[in-house]
Amino acid sequence: MSQLRVSLPALAQLGLDSELDCAWLDRQGQVSREQRLTVAQLGRLPKQPPLSAFLHPADSLLASIELPPLAANKTAAAVQCAAQALMLGDSHDMHIAHSPRDAAGRVQIAWAPRQPLLQLGQMLKQAGLNLRGLYPAAYSLPVLPGTVACRQDGHLLLRESVQVAQVQPLFDEDLGEGLLACGTPLHWIGATPPPGAELPMAEAQRWTGPLPGWGLHGAVQQQGTEHRGWGRALGLCALAVAVWVIGLNLYAAREASQGQQLKAQMNQRVKQAFPELPVILNPLQQARQQLAARQKGAAEDPTQAFNRLVLQAGSGMPFMAGSVERLTFVDGTLQLSLLADARRSGNDQDWQAALAQAGIRATANDDGWLLQPSDEVAPTDESPDDSGAEDE
Repeated sequence: MSQLRVSLPALAQLGLDSELDCAWLDRQGQVSREQRLTVAQLGRLPKQPPLSAFLHPADSLLASIELPPLAANKTAAAVQCAAQALMLGDSHDMHIAHSPRDAAGRVQIAWAPRQPLLQLGQMLKQAGLNLRGLYPAAYSLPVLPGTVACRQDGHLLLRESVQVAQVQPLFDEDLGEGLLACGTPLHWIGATPPPGAELPMAEAQRWTGPLPGWGLHGAVQQQGTEHRGWGRALGLCALAVAVWVIGLNLYAAREASQGQQLKAQMNQRVKQAFPELPVILNPLQQARQQLAARQKGAAEDPTQAFNRLVLQAGSGMPFMAGSVERLTFVDGTLQLSLLADARRSGNDQDWQAALAQAGIRATANDDGWLLQPSDEVAPTDESPDDSGAEDE
């Protein structure tokens, strides 16, 4: 897979018109093309792979610390504490990244100002470029036995391994004695190598180093992550509302089912306690009336009259089932009080005629129906008409 690598200028001076040193690597990791382009020009090139960017040496702040074996979260906390002692500014304004702990117990750390990194991410997005990784400048160098070094903008870049690299400001042009003091081979990239260094390598080799498994790109991609985080939060809120609505409907259905079961149990228990009741229309009200009648020692005739009226109402008025709110029996008259949402069938004369033949008169009132025994017999066509009789 081909790669695109760029060397960034100082973040404080970076813009869409800033020129970048760009290198395209082939599948074997060798440089196939180098070119100097602005950020805007690079973004207009068609079908570019995600780019790996290397910070300017002035922005590449690196250090190496030793840590004991720790869990991942405790290692991150220890790196934060160690980095605070190495920084001149507030650590909360810096984005800190670190490498895994190696066999010798060393951890490489790097930091850069957070706000310029966020601005870098916005600029790359504006240019249409996709960032793969962001690394300190020295991690572009190849890894060879010994140390690989080169000069860049008044700084010395050193690469010792995949994870270990250094960036040092140059105060003295005589580098030979200091670089060779460690006793390891020195591989120099570029012209005029220090005395004692290996034969100089081609300038293009400074792009061919293996990338470490860590970098500073987390801060550059932070803004997009925040937007994705808000989208995920909104999605979770919508899911929570949907689950709540479904749960509420299930709860309401369960409560309705339990209400029907409770009503059936009440009817059954009232029927068992008062077998003399012919029809159960309002179990609670009928049970109270039966208990009150037993406590007062009600006479046999009123009880029979009550049972007769209830029986006739249940058989002659079937639409009353489930619509009665209260039963009131006073002086041989049964008041059926209906529920607020119950409809009164006052226009149906068939059931009223059936009740009249059974000797019961049904009268509508504001609460419902009033049932009472009827002592009058309706006149028939064969009865004599005394309208014309004369008084003597």
